[in-house]
Amino acid sequence: MDNKSQKDSLKPFISLIISTKIPKLALTLGLIGSLINTLFGLTIPLLTKEMVDGFSVEAISITLIITIGVVFILKAIIQGFATYSLAYVGQKIVAKLRQMMVFKLIRLPVSYFDRKTSGESVSRVVNDTGIVKDLISQHFPQFITGIISIIGAVTILLFMDWKMTLLMLISVPITFAIMIPLGRKMRKIARGLQDETANFSGKIQQTISEIRLMKASNAEIMEERKGMHGIGNLLTFGLKESKILAVIGPLMQLVIMVVIVIIIGYGGIRVAEGTMSTGSLVAFLLYLFQIIMPITAFTMFFTQLQKAKGATERIIDILDLDAEEGQEGLEMDITNQSIHVENVSFGYSEEEPVIRNVSFEVQPGSMVAFAGPSGGGKTTMFGLIERFYEPTSGQVLIGQTPIKKLTLSSWRSQIGYVSQDSPMIAGTIRENLSYGLEDTVDDARLWEVAKMAYADQFIEDFPMKLETEVGERGVKLSGGQKQRIAIARAFLRDPKILMMDEATASLDSQSEGIVQQALTRLMEGRTTFVIAHRLSTIVNADKIIFIEKGEITGIGTHKELVHSHPLYREFAEQQLT
Repeated sequence: MDNKSQKDSLKPFISLIISTKIPKLALTLGLIGSLINTLFGLTIPLLTKEMVDGFSVEAISITLIITIGVVFILKAIIQGFATYSLAYVGQKIVAKLRQMMVFKLIRLPVSYFDRKTSGESVSRVVNDTGIVKDLISQHFPQFITGIISIIGAVTILLFMDWKMTLLMLISVPITFAIMIPLGRKMRKIARGLQDETANFSGKIQQTISEIRLMKASNAEIMEERKGMHGIGNLLTFGLKESKILAVIGPLMQLVIMVVIVIIIGYGGIRVAEGTMSTGSLVAFLLYLFQIIMPITAFTMFFTQLQKAKGATERIIDILDLDAEEGQEGLEMDITNQSIHVENVSFGYSEEEPVIRNVSFEVQPGSMVAFAGPSGGGKTTMFGLIERFYEPTSGQVLIGQTPIKKLTLSSWRSQIGYVSQDSPMIAGTIRENLSYGLEDTVDDARLWEVAKMAYADQFIEDFPMKLETEVGERGVKLSGGQKQRIAIARAFLRDPKILMMDEATASLDSQSEGIVQQALTRLMEGRTTFVIAHRLSTIVNADKIIFIEKGEITGIGTHKELVHSHPLYREFAEQQLT
């Protein structure tokens, strides 16, 4: 099957919907209710015919009026039941789709998010799944009931008067001739609109998440231009969609009005000649609406179907991605285990290697520092040890076991990470301290780790204590406060391995002193990796690994490297003298 056939195929869409485990009972009841509702609708013109043909004050049939009233009431009740049942099916399907996508997204490797904006991913979860929901809960039921309505109405009309029926059915091919090419254009527009919506969402989310950078950089006007460009693109697609809808509406009304005029004109002649009753003419007009109106709904169904197929492609693209390796594997206690990095190479792309054939060994409980020029690969080494990325060649072992044989949860639960920016979630101090821990942590333990990180005093000063809201990314806290909460979070996990990306580099001297004390306490008895931006923080490290352009050019203590490594000596002279 070629690419075009695959894109036009409904198979991926149907397979995706089936994978959500459709609530079959609700779907069946909804469709049966829709069928019964449609059949009731088909009886109304016939009852109206009887009433019109026998219409006089003396001949009013109470039974007929009661029958029509009962039909209307039952039709309304069944329609409400069927509408809710099918809406329930649509909501359950979209909830399952969103669950599948959220579960997949949070298990995708970091490399995926290096390539995609968070706003685009959010748009796929919210907007694209919403399109699928609308198709299933609204347009699909209308399509099914429309088919039943048309088949039933045409069948009854052929028995009533086949000549008038054939005259009326001339409108059907005319309608399809108008709708099919317009539907194809709508499909292209809908796909473009979905992509542009995802792109726009990503840019807006990025701007809002970095609002301080934007304001500090006086970038409001630049962001306004970007926003206007995105809004302009959305407006262009929206206007194209509106043009097609503006053509469809009047054309459909024109076709309907022409057919009504023809039926009334021809039917009036037949009534005058006595070959057709007035009630039959009224019934014909009512059935005409039961044929023409579903055809209009078909147009919306096929338009929405094209949107849903486009959304499905993007949903499937995400669901088909491979999750991080390491969801299954060994559960292992790494206490007192040495770490061996053997001939590791890595690149974010094949053309750009970042780490080249790196090897070193770390004894348990020792402190190892990575030093070297910016861009040399220090942070990438952290990412490889943390298993945010997998080496393109070589391996990292804990004891004699490659770390990739351990489950990610087992490995990462034994690593504490304290970075410069100390990431925070929007929530309370309590939620930030215990983030990621499934078991509830009592207050005594939280205050204990806060004290160990010298964070207890400033937390006590807040009126809400542990329930204090920190704001998005911790904006309500100072840099030193965030760092101490991050250190307390690490204490709470009691990690075997500690990783620090120069955690005091951006602090003032007073905060730095407090945070450094907390870090020294945290490092005791743990294997510690440090990225050094200032050599003063690592002069006492057990081992310093100097990395340049992805390669290790020196390993040793501070004293050894000062004697043996010219560039390290130059760094030391600049910073320490």
